[in-house]
Amino acid sequence: MKKLAAFSFLVLIVHLGYSQTPREFPYQDGDTTYIMKQYFMGFLKRVENKPDLDSVKAAEIQQAHLDYMSANGKSGALLIAGPFGDDGDMRGVVIYDVATKAEADSIISNDPAVKAGRLAIEVHPWWAAKGSRLK
Repeated sequence: MKKLAAFSFLVLIVHLGYSQTPREFPYQDGDTTYIMKQYFMGFLKRVENKPDLDSVKAAEIQQAHLDYMSANGKSGALLIAGPFGDDGDMRGVVIYDVATKAEADSIISNDPAVKAGRLAIEVHPWWAAKGSRLK
């Protein structure tokens, strides 16, 4: 029921038409208070008509993509990224800790693989308890 309260808060914010959703808010679950924080999750997707490149050029773009992801991780904008383990249309996931969706869109649109038309991206606001981590 309490988890529903956090979701209800988010629905209320959208319903009331606030121009800017707060990036953090407290959420009480029993004796524990979590600070919920907005992140931006991106799904890297296969491009149907990607350019046909020779293996050397494709490898160069892939290395530039990895270097770009690494640089965004070092800057703190990118929290986690990685490919999916199958050969589906969804190629990977990224999670950004930036102030706005526009900022996340701007970062990913400058990814060499996206700029080269090798990957597409779909970005969504995503909420998690501040300090959440993979175990």
